[in-house]
Amino acid sequence: MTTLQDPPVTTTPPARKRGVPAVAIGFGLAAVALFGVAPAALGDFRLGLLAKYLCIAIVAAGIGLAWGRGGMLTLGQGVFFGLGGYAMAMHLKLTDAGPGQLPDFMQLYGQLNALPWWWRPFANPVFALAATVLLPMLVAALLGLLIFRRRVRGAYFAILSQALCAAMAIFLIGQQGTTGGTNGLTDIQGFFGYDLTDPVNRRMIYFIVAGALLAVLGLTWQLMRSRYGELLVAVRDGEERVRFLGYDPANVKLVAYVAAAGMAGLAGALFVPAVGIISPAMIGVVPSIEFVIGVAVGGRASLVGPALGAVAVAWAKTALSEKLPSAWTYFEGLLFILPILFLPGGLASLVTLLRRRRLSKKEAA
Repeated sequence: MTTLQDPPVTTTPPARKRGVPAVAIGFGLAAVALFGVAPAALGDFRLGLLAKYLCIAIVAAGIGLAWGRGGMLTLGQGVFFGLGGYAMAMHLKLTDAGPGQLPDFMQLYGQLNALPWWWRPFANPVFALAATVLLPMLVAALLGLLIFRRRVRGAYFAILSQALCAAMAIFLIGQQGTTGGTNGLTDIQGFFGYDLTDPVNRRMIYFIVAGALLAVLGLTWQLMRSRYGELLVAVRDGEERVRFLGYDPANVKLVAYVAAAGMAGLAGALFVPAVGIISPAMIGVVPSIEFVIGVAVGGRASLVGPALGAVAVAWAKTALSEKLPSAWTYFEGLLFILPILFLPGGLASLVTLLRRRRLSKKEAA
């Protein structure tokens, strides 16, 4: 019986890893671009769109760690993105409603006379903030223990993660009185005392999202360059060999899976004030596949490739779907197929390929 396997990924040899000064310069340039150039060059509307794209880039950074380094094709990151987003949206809706009041959608549907018990803890801002990251990580830990202990991997892992994402979307749609159903949680007006209708406050949200993205990339870089990062790559390339060396591959993969879930939950929490809405349509199967497409285009084995690819694909979706709404779906499919067939390392591998070609020409000369 044959199994589906990921295509080979071009990774940087250990001897040619970028040093700390080069990475520091890269982060410095990214900070200048995000905190200086973008706010000066973009208007309020475009800057709000960029904040949305950067939230997707945070999810992509986690997928790059789990898929690019760990070989786990996570097609269900919408589950963790949704958990973080709904945890934040629940707190903000309770704050907008005021003490002792039901959120507006509960009053509209008229199905409840009192706030559900599982909504009440989210009125506490500390609990809500912690839940946006810890709840997705807890769910990922439980799922990971069940999946990795049973040695589920490859295409089976991808299909299972996607099925969980579809199940969550269906569940949220069916709970109209407590989750908003298909509409989700909408019309969010405030963010911890700040009016989100004020352009100045919306710029503040953008800066928070940009700072979170840089922090996530910094954490991902630390994990990739650590001993754990090398062990994760070893599990991806030869799981049985790692097991014979005395390590448990299930625990190694679990750490990356949980970390990616926490990043997705953080992204979902920031997505809510940046966009003002969270709904099942944003966390279902299609958005989860779009996350992976961005990572594949950018280069899943690199540090910044997944983030840049996610921003590029999200921008293309906004730009092209407005002009060619019927053709965008086919174009999006090509974006996923072509890199896997002709450029498995994504756009980030172009630099390595050009460098190798230049060296080969010098050696030939």
